[in-house]
Amino acid sequence: MSTTSLPFLPFVRPYVDEETIAGVINVLRSGWITTGPQNARFEAALSEYCGHRPVRAFNSGTCTIEIALRIAGIGPGDEVITTPLSWVSSSNMICEVGATPVFVDINPVTRNLDLDKLESAITSRSRAIIPVYLAGMPMDLDRLYALARTYQLRLIEDAAQALGSSWNGQRVGERGDFVSFSFHANKNITSIEGGALIMNHDHEAQLAQKYRLQGITRTGFDGMECDLLGGKYNLTDVAARVGLGSLARLDEITAQRRKLARAYFTYFSGGAAIAGGIELPPKDFINSNWHMFQIVLPLERIRIKRANFMAQMKERGIGTGVHYLPIHLFKLYQERGFKLGMFPHAERIGRAIVTLPLFPQMTIDDVSRVVQAVNEIIHHHQQ
Repeated sequence: MSTTSLPFLPFVRPYVDEETIAGVINVLRSGWITTGPQNARFEAALSEYCGHRPVRAFNSGTCTIEIALRIAGIGPGDEVITTPLSWVSSSNMICEVGATPVFVDINPVTRNLDLDKLESAITSRSRAIIPVYLAGMPMDLDRLYALARTYQLRLIEDAAQALGSSWNGQRVGERGDFVSFSFHANKNITSIEGGALIMNHDHEAQLAQKYRLQGITRTGFDGMECDLLGGKYNLTDVAARVGLGSLARLDEITAQRRKLARAYFTYFSGGAAIAGGIELPPKDFINSNWHMFQIVLPLERIRIKRANFMAQMKERGIGTGVHYLPIHLFKLYQERGFKLGMFPHAERIGRAIVTLPLFPQMTIDDVSRVVQAVNEIIHHHQQ
């Protein structure tokens, strides 16, 4: 039961403006609601944003990883290096194509794959790296791509959370090899469900288009060919119209998220949570799009577990999330030989990480309320 009369504050809330809602109604009335002209407009807008690179939109940011792996020719006998602290989509897709995921522990500060440890994981079977930009924080892309070039590895950037992020003044998606975005309802922009794959040239885009819709290529009025095993991954025009409306506000959304993140650092400064040993995310207001604001609880210094902390936040009318549990400790991966103790940084942070509310409709007062609640709980349960 809530101990506050204030409205419940979720950790995320999607925003769809009235113009977009009206646009969706027009799509529904048009008679063309599956993949069509709105999808083409959305792809064109994304391509322009990403330096006019080839783009194809899909119904998730998970199938985009699978399709990138297939276009790269990765399959049984190949190894793909990735992070153990993420959602399971990328590692699952590595397994889906028959390749072997190779985890490398994270940097405890950035919480992304540790580049200092990555090179030692490369073997003669390594074919690709899938870095994941946790909470929208990109890695050192210059160093990452230099390493990939040295070992002739494909790079599939899992930038599901990083639309609006940049590295050294260049947008994520403008450079490099494959880049995968997600437009799930909890992302910075949304198409309700959806994703996009940024590629290098038209040949890859044509392959992606085949994989997107059952391997079919159409020519003329009645020409049709099927020359590969494709799936059913197309994005509807209804979803694309939502994505278009959201993409148009990306700069505004990113600016508001950075403003709220700054407020979090200000309100946490010198408080009970900091004194109690709580860990804040990297303080980056240039490169990160601030998809999430995550803290790491000092579990060794407080008398409650993470679930208890989250329950007490909920009692105060505040929602939280866990992003993420260590992938290698799930049953599917333990059956593949991964064990507790293999990636200590990912395990420690995975046990204690908590996502706090952060979305554009929030106010600075909302941030103050969240930090006050965190401070109260940490202070009350300190050992």
